[in-house]
Amino acid sequence: MILYPAIDLKDGKCVRLLRGDMDKATVFGEDPAAQAAAFVSAGCEWLHLVDLNGAFAGEPVNGAAVEAILARVSVPCQLGGGIRDMATIETWLSKGLARVILGTVAVENPDLVREAARAFPGKVAVGIDARAGRVATRGWAEETEVMATDLAKSYEDAGVAAIIYTDIDRDGAMGGPNVEATAALARAVTIPVIASGGVSSIRDLLALRETGVIAGAISGRALYDGAIDLAEALAVLKG
Repeated sequence: MILYPAIDLKDGKCVRLLRGDMDKATVFGEDPAAQAAAFVSAGCEWLHLVDLNGAFAGEPVNGAAVEAILARVSVPCQLGGGIRDMATIETWLSKGLARVILGTVAVENPDLVREAARAFPGKVAVGIDARAGRVATRGWAEETEVMATDLAKSYEDAGVAAIIYTDIDRDGAMGGPNVEATAALARAVTIPVIASGGVSSIRDLLALRETGVIAGAISGRALYDGAIDLAEALAVLKG
C-alpha cells in the first residue's frame, strides 16, 4: 500500500482544512516546495497535491506553487482541484504531473473523464468525495444524490488509473479513516482505491492495509502535527 503525503495549497501556502471548510484552515508552511522536498527526503514515493482555491474557483489558482514543487522533486505527483477541462489536463500533464485527479467533472461531465483516460492512459484518477455515502462536488460545497459506489462503478470500463475516496466528515479531524466504507468501495470495483480523510496514526495505515483491497492512503495533518512519522510509517508499510 502506497502512502501519499498530502500538500494542500491555499493562497500559495501549505494548509489543512477541517472537514473541507476553507474558513477553518491551519497554515503549516509558507514554502510548499520545501515541504515537498522534506517528504521526499523521508522516503515517500508519491506526493498528493490539492489546489484548494482551484476546487472552489473551477480553475487552477495555485499553479505557481505546484510548478515549484514539480521543479524541486523527482517523485511522481498527483494533483486535484479545479481541473475541469481537457486543456487544463493537457497543460498539467505537459508540466510533469504524473496524474490528474478529476472530481467535480466526474459527476458533471463523465464524458470528459472518459476522453481524458483514453488520451492519457494511467494518468487520470477520479476523486470521489462523500458525506454519508453521497458525493459532494465543487470543493465539497455542493452535495448530490449520487452514491459514491454507483459513481465508482460507472467508471469501471473507462480506464482510470485510480479512485481517490475521501470521507469528508473524517478529513482533517484526526479521528481515523472510514476503513469499512473505503474497503466496501474497493471491493465493489476493480479500479485501485486510495483512501483519504482521517488517517491519523500508523495504526490507521495498518488497518487500511489489512483490508487487503486498498491500494494507497493519503495523510496530511497527521504528518504535519507529528502524529505520524513519515519515515517510520513508510518502513512499517514496507515491513
